[in-house]
Amino acid sequence: MDKKFIKKYETDAFNHDGLNGYAYVPNGVSVAVSNPLNEKMPGANPEQLLGLSLSTCMGATLQAIEKENNLPHRAQVHVHVTMVKGTAGLEFLVDARVRIPHISHAQAEDFVHQAEKRCPVSKLLSGSENYTIHVVDEFEPTHQGVID
Repeated sequence: MDKKFIKKYETDAFNHDGLNGYAYVPNGVSVAVSNPLNEKMPGANPEQLLGLSLSTCMGATLQAIEKENNLPHRAQVHVHVTMVKGTAGLEFLVDARVRIPHISHAQAEDFVHQAEKRCPVSKLLSGSENYTIHVVDEFEPTHQGVID
């Protein structure tokens, strides 16, 4: 069965510099990029960009679900990305945590399950055993300091 698509938006993103320069969208945003293993270099790295992409997409999807349920937008998404070396080389471990403080834990889990099926970035990652997402009642501190 062939999928049918109705185009809603498209963009191009370019990187000609690897981890020592800029990635950009023509006539749009330009982001300094750097190697995550060299903390002295300014700029975002692929792990950070992936985390921002997932947290923004899930946040927007949850905002739409809250609106559909006549609720104010209160969902918060935190994504932790770890680069590891496995037997197949470098890999990302992506752990998303969602907190929705104004509803029950069970309803938050339902909203997150709905969002997983609707968020395009989550759908891309969902086939990977390296991707987890779960509802939390409170965010815990990370290795980079306290979140929230």
